Amino acid sequence: MRASIVAVGDDDIVGHVQLSRSWIDAREALVEVLVLSPLSVLPTQQNRGIGTRLIKAALAEAERHGVPAVFLEGDSGYYGTRGFEAATPKHFRRPSNRIPEPAFQVALLPAYETWMVGQLVYPEAFWATDTVGLRDPTLRQIQCETG
Repeated sequence: MRASIVAVGDDDIVGHVQLSRSWIDAREALVEVLVLSPLSVLPTQQNRGIGTRLIKAALAEAERHGVPAVFLEGDSGYYGTRGFEAATPKHFRRPSNRIPEPAFQVALLPAYETWMVGQLVYPEAFWATDTVGLRDPTLRQIQCETG
């Protein structure tokens, strides 16, 4: 499953969220999950709840399709109030060490079962476009700030 959801205002697209098919390499089996990336809202339309509504719609779409979890790389201060939590304490492993651990987050949905843990495997497109995690020096700066 993959999905793009857009927010429209005054006949123009003002926001977008993408859900991409990914997997958890669990001990019992590969588990299909989704990655929420990117989320974007026009700068002139920010701070109006559009991003929050797009996230809510994305999670509802994932749940409707029986997906057990949605992952992302992002600010825990923002996404933590919108249904996501740190993924590492839930026994998930980052697909790359370039993803700062605090940014690796998950929203567990009703189809999730406790055996569905392991390493997140991103789709080829993320690797081909080099959009996984951060490159130095930004990564080094974040790692120094977080300990």
